[in-house]
Formats: sequence, structure tokens, C-alpha cells
Amino acid sequence: MAITGLSHATFVVSDPERASRLFREGLGAREVYDSAGREHSLSREKFFVLGGLWLVAKEGPPLAEPSYRHLAFAVDAADIPLFRQRLETLGVEILPGRGRIEGEGDSLYFRDWDRHLFELHAGTLEQRLAAYAAADRAGAT
Repeated sequence: MAITGLSHATFVVSDPERASRLFREGLGAREVYDSAGREHSLSREKFFVLGGLWLVAKEGPPLAEPSYRHLAFAVDAADIPLFRQRLETLGVEILPGRGRIEGEGDSLYFRDWDRHLFELHAGTLEQRLAAYAAADRAGAT
């Protein structure tokens, strides 16, 4: 018995059409399903495929408050300015990045209209662990 991977991520959104624009135009997802009045679940839902991930936008009330809980998508560092431009055009909230240590990879954080936090990250787990280890060694000397 084992977990074999991530099945899907669901985001409750107040406006499925607006969420669709974010996923398709902002991030380059492919929309593959829209229940459009044929609700088989709790409410209207749209399915997307992005980087091999199945994403769901399910209609409902927005988050009461923003938090740091987020989903991070892997991107090339050179593409971050292009994504920033697309996302700014859509009018999502671009956030200032958090402090970074050298080698951990660049990120772009943004919130959608329902207060979900997303990150576009150019780096790997291995790179981050190596950067943290190097920072720990430098701090110990």
C-alpha cells in the first residue's frame, strides 16, 4: 500500500469563468471539463490540466482570510517575467517575494480573487536543501 502521486487540487472559487481565465490565460492550463448545469458534485466545477496536474475550480464562497497555504508550480526562471506580465494583465494580486538565500531558486507569488495563494517557483527540492545546508554551514563559522 502506497501513495502513488497527487490526484488533483481543488480551489473553491466565487467565479468559475474568472478562475478559468487565470488557469488558461495566466498559467497556460488546458480546460478539459465544465459541468455547466450538470453538477455531479457539490457545485459547478471546471477541470484543468496544467503541467500534468489535474486542477479543479469548484464554485463556492471565497476564503474568509488569506493565508500562506499555497500551491507552487515549477517554472523556468527565464519565464517568470512573462508569467508576471500575463498575471498583471489579468489583474491578480502580485505579492512581494519573501527573503531568499542564494541558490534556493526564484519565485513569483500571487493571489487570485478568492484569496488563494499560488507560487511559480524556479528551483528543485535538491537545490533548496543544498542552499539551506550551505547557509547553515556559513552561519556556523
